[in-house]
Amino acid sequence: MTRVKSSSGRHFALTVAAIAVFVVVAVIGVSALRGAGASSDEDGRRIETIPVAATAVRYEDQTRIQAYFPGLITARRQSALGFPAGGQIAEIQVDVGDRVEMGQPLARLDTRALNAQLQAARADIRVAQAQSDLADVTLSRQQSLVERGHVSGQSLDEAQASYDAAVARIQSAQAVRDTLDVQIELATLSAPFAGVITDRSFDEGASVGAGAPVLTLVESAALELRVGLPSDDATRLSVGEVYDVELNSGERLSVTLRAITQVIETRERTVSAVFDVPASASVSSGSVARLVLDHTLSERGFWASAGALSEGRRGMWSIYALAPSGDYFVLEPLPVEILHSEGDRVYLRGAVEDGQHVLTAGVHRVAPGQPVRPVSEG
Repeated sequence: MTRVKSSSGRHFALTVAAIAVFVVVAVIGVSALRGAGASSDEDGRRIETIPVAATAVRYEDQTRIQAYFPGLITARRQSALGFPAGGQIAEIQVDVGDRVEMGQPLARLDTRALNAQLQAARADIRVAQAQSDLADVTLSRQQSLVERGHVSGQSLDEAQASYDAAVARIQSAQAVRDTLDVQIELATLSAPFAGVITDRSFDEGASVGAGAPVLTLVESAALELRVGLPSDDATRLSVGEVYDVELNSGERLSVTLRAITQVIETRERTVSAVFDVPASASVSSGSVARLVLDHTLSERGFWASAGALSEGRRGMWSIYALAPSGDYFVLEPLPVEILHSEGDRVYLRGAVEDGQHVLTAGVHRVAPGQPVRPVSEG
């Protein structure tokens, strides 16, 4: 009987121990599940931020800027060429785009009528010369007869008058001949300077009036730039000095100031400055160029990238500042005013503190209040 009781006690002890182990395992499992749930809650509360490029604002009391003044590059000389006298065009030897040299024949009028008149004038000269020779002989004879007393002085005076009239007729005929020579010479249109033909208004066979433009010639060797400047800026320039201009292509070239008009134009209220463009410059007449002048802007502000600006309400501009918020930053749009724009950067003033970080680019992919983290300074 004693052995049976001992065996039953051992079974009971083992059962209690198993239950205790099961309870411990259950407690551990529940704790693990609670811990995992808490970790998941913490991950859900973690803030997602995006990287942005930012830079610190540095205010300046004044800054150096570049001001641009537009102007037009033109030929120093440009002429609408026409014939001094009207007539029918017999020949045009050039076309639009042709380059010509100084003195080169360009067009010619029909001169057949003028040539006929010239032949008649030459004949008149020969007739007048013959009459002059006869009058000279007659005058010599009359002088001899007067000296001998055979004729009166009246006959001598008449002979002298006839001779003078004959000489005058020679001079008149020669003047007509010279006039016709000039008209025939002017019937050929020649280039007054080297350049390029930019317009042709008539063709062969057309009848043109005196002075009607037939061809337009633009000088290609000498170009100039005319720029309208405020009087204060014009006074800072010096004749003979070299200045930079920027073309539409972005290329820069150096020009020399030739003259300043010193007269303020009524409409634009500007003073015209004329610059010589170097012959080596690969630029055409009619091109637009901008004169680049350095200025001191006496306004307190800071420089920022043009890509950092975003358009606000009512045409205002704003810039995104990085406001601290715990372990990260949030974007806060602040109003700014553009004082000067220069290429890909702008000079601003506004509600931004000195040293505060602002966004430098990528404003199209962010929004106000968005959590961010700066990754670089531009």
